[in-house]
Amino acid sequence: MTERIAFRDGVTLAGAGPVGEADLRAALALAPHPVAADGGAGRLMALGLVPEAVIGDMDSLGGAVPDGVHMMPVTEQDTTDFGKCLARVDAPFCIGVGFLGGRVDHTLAALSVLLEYPAKRVVLLGEEDVAFATPMDWRITLEPGARVSFFPLRPCRGVSSAGLRWPIDGLEMVAGGRIGTSNEAVSAEVAVVLDGPGAVAILPKRYLAAVLTSLA
Repeated sequence: MTERIAFRDGVTLAGAGPVGEADLRAALALAPHPVAADGGAGRLMALGLVPEAVIGDMDSLGGAVPDGVHMMPVTEQDTTDFGKCLARVDAPFCIGVGFLGGRVDHTLAALSVLLEYPAKRVVLLGEEDVAFATPMDWRITLEPGARVSFFPLRPCRGVSSAGLRWPIDGLEMVAGGRIGTSNEAVSAEVAVVLDGPGAVAILPKRYLAAVLTSLA
């Protein structure tokens, strides 16, 4: 049986990639429980924070972890440390830091993992952007002019849309073909219906709180 750890409030998941102190503080203000994905423990401790738990295969955990931290080693190599965390953390929502930026293969792997857990509220926070799996029926309040991008990791089709400069109604999106990046909000509310899960949405990071609300 898979060991799980439950939280009543949001969790800030820290990966081993670049993490800015301001971004970490912004995440913790909304998701106050810090949890590390393997080497993310070092990122947290370098910024003066001790994780409440460390989850992963522990192959990139550098240095000692203070007593009292809940250690959850997972030896299988079929999933990433980010995926291991999402499979074992029960929380109202998670904000991931240290997963966007840095190594491109790590970023792509993290985006792919988002699609494995469409029912979870998970948002990745990076230096410029937030990224998350686009719900099949999604709406959000933004400022006109805000950048709104959709990148298909699996083929999917826009069924309907509102509030976008370039509507995606009927747009067949596929990596290597037509995609939906660099769109723009033209009204306060943006609404999108997709025919299935498959697209990652990318917005400026100032909309982190609005994105979490939209995923509720």
